[in-house]
Amino acid sequence: MRGAMAEAKSDGLQLGTETFQSRLILGSARYPNHDVLLRALRAGGAELITVAIRRVNLDDPTGENLLSLLKKEGYRLLPNTAGCHTVRDAVLTAELAREALGTNLIKLEIIADEDTLYPDAEKLIEGARQLVNKGFQVLPYSIDDPITCKKLEDIGCVAVMPLGSPIGSGMGILNPYNLNLILEKVRVPVIVDAGIGTASDVAIAMEMGCSGVLVDTAVAHAKDSVLMAEAMKLAVQAGRNARLAGRIPKKYFAEASSPKQGMIQSGPKGARKAV
Repeated sequence: MRGAMAEAKSDGLQLGTETFQSRLILGSARYPNHDVLLRALRAGGAELITVAIRRVNLDDPTGENLLSLLKKEGYRLLPNTAGCHTVRDAVLTAELAREALGTNLIKLEIIADEDTLYPDAEKLIEGARQLVNKGFQVLPYSIDDPITCKKLEDIGCVAVMPLGSPIGSGMGILNPYNLNLILEKVRVPVIVDAGIGTASDVAIAMEMGCSGVLVDTAVAHAKDSVLMAEAMKLAVQAGRNARLAGRIPKKYFAEASSPKQGMIQSGPKGARKAV
């Protein structure tokens, strides 16, 4: 049985030593204000919220910064290393996040260039190795390459997070073939990260067998962020249920949905009889 399917049948999303009932992870960036953010998070039903640790003020004494608001609402925080281009910066950022937030969970991002915002696979593998050795539970944001994802699993990452398409593009899952290969190769949870545009993208990812999805821009930049967050929650549920239920096989020809037995037919002299 595929690892993703085995994981999907468990009671929750297992990330290392942590278990979450919601398989939707929401971002906290790009919202127009904190009120919209909090209402969207509630509508989405997410438990785990990712925050860019280099872009929040950890020393704000007012108690009204983003981190304090999220903690007050009872959310679990997944710090990320967004904005890092080197292994050194990513590791230092992760250590700062652990000290400030008291969590070993870290979403590892090491970006190759500013045009594509694609992950740097070589640096990502080295960064993941160092963080795992330091006791972190690493969730690496990766290219949709099954070989890279398998190496990240072998290092000890608690999940892999391949992109569906470039960050913020809203183009959905551009390469379902590669994503299927990743699902076949790895046994840790596969969480689609980046490129989600709308609820149907989420449903497709879950139907394919992914363990969860991470969504930020598609909710934050929607015309109605709160309504879109609710749509994402329902899409996760619908896609996962469809996956577990098992779709019918695709066929080239039509097949009648009603049985022929008992069908009314005309007799030899126009009389009608049941067969």
